[in-house]
Amino acid sequence: MNLAYAIVKTITMKKVLFAALFGTAILFGGLEAKAQHHYVKVHPEARVMEHPAAPSAHHVWVGSEWRWNDGKYVESEGHWAVPPHGHKAWVEGHWSKTSRGEYWVAGHWN
Repeated sequence: MNLAYAIVKTITMKKVLFAALFGTAILFGGLEAKAQHHYVKVHPEARVMEHPAAPSAHHVWVGSEWRWNDGKYVESEGHWAVPPHGHKAWVEGHWSKTSRGEYWVAGHWN
């Protein structure tokens, strides 16, 4: 077998394998993203809570979040946290309204 032919064949097979794996990852990634939204007609209201004093000047308040549990949104209380390396601020989560209803968009570090 010609060495050049073997190299081209190997590269081609690697490209085909990569394309197949990449396509599968996109397909499953897209399905997962759709499954993460749980729509409700009216979102629950957050409890009004005072948060304690910060444990240190390095801590940032992470407000309450909502998670889907047993067919409904459940509030998890806010807490103080030290930002991960390279991040300084917590971006609060929020409710997003669509024609299908409302769903929670989780907060994240910025």
